[in-house]
Amino acid sequence: MPNDTGVCLLDCITAFDNLTEKEKLYSHYVSQASWNGGLIVLLQTSPESPGIFLLLQKMFRGQPISELESMAVEKGLTKDEFQALLIYSAGVYANMGNYKSFGDSKFIPNLPKEKFEIVVKNCAATKEIIELWNVVGDKIYSLSEREKELGLGEKGTTTYFSSNCDKNDATVAQEFLTANDLSPYNTRLFKTVKNGQTCYEVRIASSESTDGSLYGCKDGILGRHEFTPSGGGKPCVFNVKRGDYSPLMKLVAQNLEKAQEYGANENEKLMLKEYIKSFNSGSIPAHKDGSRHWIKNKGPIVETYIGFIESYRDPFGVRGEFEGFVAVVNKEMSAKFQSLVEHAEHLLALLPWPAEYEKDKFLRPDFTSLDVLTFGGSGIPAGINIPNYDDIRQSEGFKNVSLGNVLTSGYKDTKVTFLSEEDKELYVKLKIPSFEVQVGLHELLGHGSGKLFRQEEDGKYNFDIENVIHTETRGKINSFYKPGETWDSKFSTISASYEECRAECVGIICVYLQKH
Repeated sequence: MPNDTGVCLLDCITAFDNLTEKEKLYSHYVSQASWNGGLIVLLQTSPESPGIFLLLQKMFRGQPISELESMAVEKGLTKDEFQALLIYSAGVYANMGNYKSFGDSKFIPNLPKEKFEIVVKNCAATKEIIELWNVVGDKIYSLSEREKELGLGEKGTTTYFSSNCDKNDATVAQEFLTANDLSPYNTRLFKTVKNGQTCYEVRIASSESTDGSLYGCKDGILGRHEFTPSGGGKPCVFNVKRGDYSPLMKLVAQNLEKAQEYGANENEKLMLKEYIKSFNSGSIPAHKDGSRHWIKNKGPIVETYIGFIESYRDPFGVRGEFEGFVAVVNKEMSAKFQSLVEHAEHLLALLPWPAEYEKDKFLRPDFTSLDVLTFGGSGIPAGINIPNYDDIRQSEGFKNVSLGNVLTSGYKDTKVTFLSEEDKELYVKLKIPSFEVQVGLHELLGHGSGKLFRQEEDGKYNFDIENVIHTETRGKINSFYKPGETWDSKFSTISASYEECRAECVGIICVYLQKH
């Protein structure tokens, strides 16, 4: 990362000061849960990320940065080299690890390893971090083929799977999980081979590590299972355990318990109750129940969401990275987005596909602009459409949020090149308002449009299978989702990127439609 990489301040002072004491306490405890859970992302990114994070924490807590810089320059670093160390550290904090949250490529410090080592060996926290440096120093700079980017098997680095797993292992595991109606969102997969038999361990994130039942899942899902993959695969063994990230999950649940006391209404309290159940037990159905209460909580002053949410960094595209945020509603901008929601059906009718390809009824979401107070995770997006559970989003609803102070902070100081002074002035004036519109359309109608054709448990279809025409073949629809199948599970490696492309295209089309 070059030394002129920008560092933006997310201004949330006014938003927080306008909260009541009760709202501030609610924000505080959910923020603590988000920060605690955000540490899980380090463990989900790369084997060395937790060690790098600890090294930086201890180094910067040991003495003021001004003293650290004076020492570094005295010991032979240039000011540019010390700046490079700061930029690298900011990158690790922003991405919660040493791989970019948008792009998945590894980044290394823009100064020689021996100069980084000088700072480590002469800072106030040397005794605490020298062992950490010995463990992670080489890894920080290593750029072997497999370490250059996140990926599965020989194609890259991942901690969602053990290093001996490849795409075939991920496919077999997904077949097992689907057959047992067990969500992969909060899991990791580890493979061993004993006496020629492949054994997989599915680790579920939870504070509890005991055996027993798992709410909303099949009886006996925890424990050992014999499994033969379809298509003639060799029999293998699956052992389903919970307790992954247990100490951190416990802290998340404890802070949410404290936040419950300050919930503004029954929906917020029930939402947190289900999240606590999910984080303690490992149950995704409980998290889905919490998300249902979250959807019903219309127009809150303090908006939050927390859990294993986005699947972008899982090389197989089905396991969620932990994320938690707390934000305060910007009423003025939210009113503009609500106006967009009110005109959504008009725009949906103009999109280039038949009405049968849309939901039977557009579920008008709560669409708010938020000023972020806390974001525990890797990289802050400009907008969010959640929950990511297809069955809920399709039939029960969803919410859109635009993160207003991310938009204004992240896009106001970008360099402008290749434009005349006249065009540059116009671009600077309009880029944030136009991006706000694009984010709104991307989230509301991009992620919020379209219908997944599926066959239900009772054999019925959620579309007219006899009369709905395939837009490409002009014949009947003969491909649809079966019970238990989701967009992520069917399309795994391309699901997240394809969904983002779809949302972006719909947003751009809607801008065109509004102009014409």
